[in-house]
Amino acid sequence: MDNTGFILFDTALGRCGIAWGPHGIVAVQLPEEDEQSLRTRTRRAVPAGHESPPPADVARAIEAITALLAGEALDLADVVLDMEHVPEFSRRVYAVARTVAPGATITYGEIAARIGERGAAQAVGRALGRNPFPIVVPCHRVLAAGGELRGFSAHGGVATKRRMLAIEGAGAPTLFA
Repeated sequence: MDNTGFILFDTALGRCGIAWGPHGIVAVQLPEEDEQSLRTRTRRAVPAGHESPPPADVARAIEAITALLAGEALDLADVVLDMEHVPEFSRRVYAVARTVAPGATITYGEIAARIGERGAAQAVGRALGRNPFPIVVPCHRVLAAGGELRGFSAHGGVATKRRMLAIEGAGAPTLFA
């Protein structure tokens, strides 16, 4: 990828956004309340970028994201992410989250244990709440202890998370209000 830009694209979940830079994808945006809000949030990831056709690597990522949100069990592990501005702890959390297959789930505590930070479930939750790459870093597959759905930072909150899990065939986790 040798340029910087962003584009909006349609999925079964709704219109999403993606932004890229010279070192990979810098942000993925789930549907917002309206298209202008989506465009504004996506553009924020690349202030110097313009809405433009994506380079080939990003176009392939868009195709894979669209297919995943249409119910295909795709692995997005080969999508190149630019994590230059992502803290090291979050990188470790995201690396584990990216190993969770479509239709499967993991808990915040299990991720904490896998990165050698037992007892850091809340910190894992905070890192995932700031995830700039939802879908590619599948934070929707991470649940609270006991399989409960708790906060989801995307528009629609836990209802969006539940819908994404249902698309992937993960069943209906317990809703915690």
